[in-house]
Amino acid sequence: MRRYNIDNAYEKLKKLSRGQKINKEILHNFIEQLDIPDDAKSRLKELNPSNYLGNAEIQAKSIKK
Repeated sequence: MRRYNIDNAYEKLKKLSRGQKINKEILHNFIEQLDIPDDAKSRLKELNPSNYLGNAEIQAKSIKK
């Protein structure tokens, strides 16, 4: 969402999820409402804990030994 300059992106997601049980359908509906390109919506919908590492690789490489 930051990539597409969505105002208050964190706050919008927090409002959706705070104190709520979130499932795939709820999250996909949220994504559909975003003002971002359709290909970005598709990529977001494909993310799940088993295929998304975020910037973990960069963080791991930055650890000083």
